[in-house]
Amino acid sequence: MQEFKDFLTEGVYDKHIFKAFFLAGGPGSGKSWVAARTLEGSGLKLINTDLGLENYARKVGLELKMTAMSDFQTRQKDFLRKRSKKGTESQLAHAIDGRLGLILDSTARDVPRIEREMRALQVIGYDTYMVFVNTTIEVALKRNQLRPRALPDHMVISSHKQVQANKAQLKNIFGSSNYEEVDNNYDLKYINNQVYKAINKHKKKKYSKQKAKDWYDNEIAMKKATGAAATKKKGFFSRFKR
Repeated sequence: MQEFKDFLTEGVYDKHIFKAFFLAGGPGSGKSWVAARTLEGSGLKLINTDLGLENYARKVGLELKMTAMSDFQTRQKDFLRKRSKKGTESQLAHAIDGRLGLILDSTARDVPRIEREMRALQVIGYDTYMVFVNTTIEVALKRNQLRPRALPDHMVISSHKQVQANKAQLKNIFGSSNYEEVDNNYDLKYINNQVYKAINKHKKKKYSKQKAKDWYDNEIAMKKATGAAATKKKGFFSRFKR
């Protein structure tokens, strides 16, 4: 996990501040795979609880495929998920403190939660976007079997139906101009390119909200004041040097 000190060099000088992209899709859609390969090094902070869970699980040798878990392993997984979630929340809080650009990896099952998070970010000045990674149920089932955390087929089918049913609502919440849907049924190189384009065209825009502008101006003013005070202090002590 990125340490808090790493965020101190970013924030106001980061070129993607006040941008938040919600990346959504069902199990087996490939959105997390795409995010890890397409968005790495993009200057945006990828927030994904499941990645933390996988790292913790590997350390203790925990089987991640739900179909292969014993009751004890299931309890272990639940404990690790809570620990991972706590770490993710801390990482997210530090990123938001610096108003850094974000990619929030979700499933789109819980629309009210996504809307609450979106509204909360908007209140402090973020421009928010939805990138929906779409697949057929047949493709989702095949890819699910290749995942470290493979789910039972019935869970994939149920989740896929729910996510598909939520698409129209998500588009309405984010607005058609801030909603991007990409097809991930075929070549993975193609979807990488599509997701990159969908996010890149928005992240290049300058933040639009007045609260973002006010925060930026205030941060720059404080840095200038701090710099001036440090220069004045240095000049004062230099008079005593021989």
